[in-house]
Amino acid sequence: MNIRQEEKGTVLWFTGLSGAGKTTTARYVANELLQQGVRAELLDGDELRETICKGLGFSREERFENIIRIAYVSKLLARNGVHVLVSAITPYAEMRDYARQEIPGFVEVYVKCPLEECERRDVKGLYAKARRGEVKHFTGISDPYDIPSDPDITI
Repeated sequence: MNIRQEEKGTVLWFTGLSGAGKTTTARYVANELLQQGVRAELLDGDELRETICKGLGFSREERFENIIRIAYVSKLLARNGVHVLVSAITPYAEMRDYARQEIPGFVEVYVKCPLEECERRDVKGLYAKARRGEVKHFTGISDPYDIPSDPDITI
C-alpha cells in the first residue's frame, strides 16, 4: 500500500458587507480551481446558517458561535488537503482574528464594496427591511462592520 501525505489546503476567507460579492467571487475562484483539478470547497455563510449553524441568530455571541463552527469545518477540510473558500460577512475584527489563529493557511480576502452599492444590489430586500427596522442586527445598518485593517487580499 502506498499512502502519501497530501499537501495542506489553504483557507481563503472572503469578508465584506452583504451584497459585496463575496459568494460570487468565491464561487468563481472555486470553479477555476476545480477545473484545474485542485481540491476545493466553497462554504457559503447563508447555506451554513441553514445547516450546521441553524438556529443561531445575529447577536454578537451567536455570530461568534457561527464563525467558530465555520472555522472548525474549514480547518478540518484544509488539514485534509482541500482548499476552502469561505464566504461569510464576519463583521467583527475579533472574529477574523480568531479564525486566523485557529486555521493554518488562513488568507483574509476583503471584498470591498461601498454600502450604497451593496444596498443597490440588494436582491433579498434585506437592506430595505433593516432601514425600516424590520431586521435587527443587520451589518452595516444597525450593527457595525469592522473594516479589515490589514487584509491579505483586497478585491
